[in-house]
Amino acid sequence: MFIGEYTLSIDEKGRLSVPAKFRHDLKNKAVVTRGLDNSLFLYTHSEWGKLAEKLAALPISKANTRAFARLMLSGAMDCELDTIGRIVLPEYLREFAKISKKVVVTGMYNRMEIWSEDLWNKYKKNTEKDSTKIAEQLGEIGI
Repeated sequence: MFIGEYTLSIDEKGRLSVPAKFRHDLKNKAVVTRGLDNSLFLYTHSEWGKLAEKLAALPISKANTRAFARLMLSGAMDCELDTIGRIVLPEYLREFAKISKKVVVTGMYNRMEIWSEDLWNKYKKNTEKDSTKIAEQLGEIGI
């Protein structure tokens, strides 16, 4: 289970040091892809396999499901942790997420999200401001 928030730096080669707490669950392999809200999603191979199966089963006759599957699947890249726990974030994914130097890695139970520090801070500030409204809406669905 991935939880927590970590502020890290990307080096000049696009490498990110995965938080030590998360490395064991990745078993030296992961899949990174375009996420939502201009973030990147990082999955274990087993979690990625579950999601990819669900995406592949979506009806191709619907434009929204095709678009979402394309976003996630075409953006995906296998990555291996090096001997000191780093992964390389491909340039096209760094551009998508507007990542330059500082990033925030958040644990989201079955995945990690990788954010530009600036975008994360803006997102978090807006979400915290609306937290009461969000909690009320979640209460309506039993959370």
